[in-house]
Amino acid sequence: MRIAALAGGIGGSRFIRGLLAHLASTHPDGSGGTTAEVTVIGNTGDDIWVHGLRVCPDLDTVMYTLGGGISAERGWGREGETFTAKAELASYGVEPTWFGLGDKDIATHLVRTASLAAGYSLSEVTAALCTRWQPGVQLLPMSDDRAETHVVVDDPNGAMDDSGRPLQIAIHFQEWWIRYRATLPAHSFAIIGIETATPAPGVLEAITNADLIIFPPSNPVVSIGTILAVPGIADAIRSAAAPVIGVSPIVGGAPVRGMADACLRAIGVETSAAAVATHYGARTNGGFIDTWLVDEEDAGIVEVVSDLGISCRAIPLLMTDVAATARMAAECLQAVNS
Repeated sequence: MRIAALAGGIGGSRFIRGLLAHLASTHPDGSGGTTAEVTVIGNTGDDIWVHGLRVCPDLDTVMYTLGGGISAERGWGREGETFTAKAELASYGVEPTWFGLGDKDIATHLVRTASLAAGYSLSEVTAALCTRWQPGVQLLPMSDDRAETHVVVDDPNGAMDDSGRPLQIAIHFQEWWIRYRATLPAHSFAIIGIETATPAPGVLEAITNADLIIFPPSNPVVSIGTILAVPGIADAIRSAAAPVIGVSPIVGGAPVRGMADACLRAIGVETSAAAVATHYGARTNGGFIDTWLVDEEDAGIVEVVSDLGISCRAIPLLMTDVAATARMAAECLQAVNS
């Protein structure tokens, strides 16, 4: 089986870890290996340059999580991390003080930045980094080109335009997400460079040749939505022969993790599993998904989603541990097979 998954950071990486655990548990010879080929197409819209280093938060979260190096408590960054360099930079008053790089994590960014400066593509660098972590998947950036998410907000300093209205400015997504915790109401999202970006090598092939395409429970706006915005990817998914299954990141009207509600609000989408399914849309009607999984708490919307032309099923969606997530992934595959 060839599986292609679009993924953001924590939610996507944890789901894929459970998927790999399930595939390993069902291997015919009981070896713990897997006959499936899993390709993860990672969001790079969150990428940012910090202290001269290229940081790819979502790619690294997938790589660390699947490679066994993620901080279990935080869900991002390295286990056993220290922040000595961050503290020293802050003592010099060097900005941004709101974005902290761990000491172990800096090594990854140093390797990436030096390799990019030497002329290697982000795809090539990501593959090289994965030789250490052995994530068990082929990890591809959505694009080797710049496609950087910014958020249009009212100037947090209270500046006004010539008409006396709050001045709207664009700030980097990471500043909105981390520094302001998405509390500044977003007017819109702007992905700088997306118009001329192209899918990274292997991305379209992974989608076209897949037996199954998965939208894990990642942010539908600034993770999955950003990947779909890369020219060519949306069309490839719409025309793919494989079924497309989506897993709701919303349970009981609230994000399982993170601040997806602030992102959905910015694009006029209600924070509910049904609304996100409507946002993605049925492939039979020009959308993206064939099957939508919701939590048992949202079982009442199954018929609503089905009326959209999307097969819908309610299963336990809380990824409390790897075993629970593996069971969730098994339900996901069963839903497709049925």
